[in-house]
Amino acid sequence: MTQTISTLYQPQRISRTETVRIRHLDYSVRIWGQPKPDQVPLVMVHGWMDVAASYQFVVDAFAQDRWVIAPDWRGYGGSMGDTPYADNYWFPDYLADLDFLLDHYAPDQPVDLVGHSMGGNVVMLYAGVRPQRIRRLVNLEGFGMPATRPAQAPGRYAKWMDELKSFHKAPGGGDLALRPYDDAAGVARRLMKTNPRLSADKAHWLAPHWAAENAQGQWAILGNPAHKITNAQLYRLEEVLEIYQRITAPTLAIEASGDSLTQWWQGKYTLADYHERLKVVPDLRIAVVQDAAHMLHHDQPQVLASLIEAFLA
Repeated sequence: MTQTISTLYQPQRISRTETVRIRHLDYSVRIWGQPKPDQVPLVMVHGWMDVAASYQFVVDAFAQDRWVIAPDWRGYGGSMGDTPYADNYWFPDYLADLDFLLDHYAPDQPVDLVGHSMGGNVVMLYAGVRPQRIRRLVNLEGFGMPATRPAQAPGRYAKWMDELKSFHKAPGGGDLALRPYDDAAGVARRLMKTNPRLSADKAHWLAPHWAAENAQGQWAILGNPAHKITNAQLYRLEEVLEIYQRITAPTLAIEASGDSLTQWWQGKYTLADYHERLKVVPDLRIAVVQDAAHMLHHDQPQVLASLIEAFLA
């Protein structure tokens, strides 16, 4: 069925994109609003296999205009240009990229920082490493990972190298390749299949931001398949907790009522485990968004916007 323009989601606040050179990469940064002398910048970072445009629905739901800065992480969205052939990604790079981004947009003032999923993990670590840069911190389902043991290191390194070899041997990344779609409508259907709560108007609006037409006339997801390669580094919980306890900004951890951790880890890592970790964060509160799953910024943007605005105020 052809999607007519009248059924597309209509943004209430129009964004623009800027290109910022960060660590030899051209970073695509989506901007809503303008700087205001009485407001700190609001920086919003997306999650794994997502893009900055995903925050459109939350930005539209804000009661007040904010200067919002939302980058496409390296290897995603508009920031794929310089890294099409990267064969793996290192988590510390996201922290460094964020540090450079804040140097560019807010060199002399702290910011309000929001991160979803992978981006939530980034902002929690960044806020503990650079506490003076953050005024308020919001973590949207950035749960971290199950704790690992040193004995897992040999197998993890071997798996990482094996996956790198497979990635380079097969065209397009082999088993890791992201399936292309015949048209933007196919991308929208994929988005709705992954998240049944996502309405058709939002899915069709998101599709051309989440994918782009390639030279073969197919719609390719704007995410490097190398993001799927196993991380060579173990998740060292002791280090994470040391960083968490150095966060000085008031912190709001928002989670969806749909328990994603149970689905992902089948009891190996639970919400109770996550909440136990959060106890080391000095100034923390937790909020739950009802009738929402992991993509809560798509499922309940108005509720989420109200929670964020009340906390930042």
